[in-house]
Amino acid sequence: MLEGLQYIGGQNGNEGTLAETCGTGNYEFVILAFLATFGGGRTPMINLAGHCDPYSNGCTGLSSDIKSCQAKGVKVMLSIGGGGGAYSLDSSEDARQVATYLWNNYLGGQSSSRPLGPAVLDGIDFDIEGGSNQHWDDLASARSLDAWVGGALMTGLFDYVWVQFYNNPPCQYTSGDVVNLEDAWKQWTTAIPATKFLLGLPAAPDAAGSGFIPVSDLTSQVLPAIKGSAKYGGVMLWSKYYDDQTDYSASIKSHV
Repeated sequence: MLEGLQYIGGQNGNEGTLAETCGTGNYEFVILAFLATFGGGRTPMINLAGHCDPYSNGCTGLSSDIKSCQAKGVKVMLSIGGGGGAYSLDSSEDARQVATYLWNNYLGGQSSSRPLGPAVLDGIDFDIEGGSNQHWDDLASARSLDAWVGGALMTGLFDYVWVQFYNNPPCQYTSGDVVNLEDAWKQWTTAIPATKFLLGLPAAPDAAGSGFIPVSDLTSQVLPAIKGSAKYGGVMLWSKYYDDQTDYSASIKSHV
């Protein structure tokens, strides 16, 4: 099974349903993206693109799909942040309030207005791409539950770290040259006290500005260079929509 993920809201309504995604047998993790608005006094709001309308409680119907995925052994997580959201943490108390909201509305707590219905998600993914780098460590540690989240990553509270080896030229693979990627991989896996790291890649050339790795290069050069790491956890793909176009996950599944 591919130790990877896709962002079901990520952000394309044409990528099929959550149940269909888990039914492929290609994924161990599915990430729902994004909770794009939170913190700083904002009303938290999920944005799953064309999959459902949170303003009319239209995302509660995903609960049955989430439970179906979990019954198949697929972990379903919520990604907070993203590249176009409105989010920040203004203080430790703000972080605590956001953590409480996440626990009660998406994890094991209770709320009368759970956006995804009664299903209990398996965890929270931090995709912090902007704003301040302050108080993310407070959010991670308050959960009783890189440049932006470096402090949070150093808490040792993260089980999995999915590193984006695309749209980041200094750490990307270039044709025939795995040195930059391998060096960056070693830096991540030695500096951050997490259990497993996943190699984040675009599932198609059009899925990112740079960093796409052809299947033959990934399987013959890149994976052999990093799979020996004790912290290797698999491959992360952006996104399910693009994976549908290329069958990238199916092509690499047996090599991951």
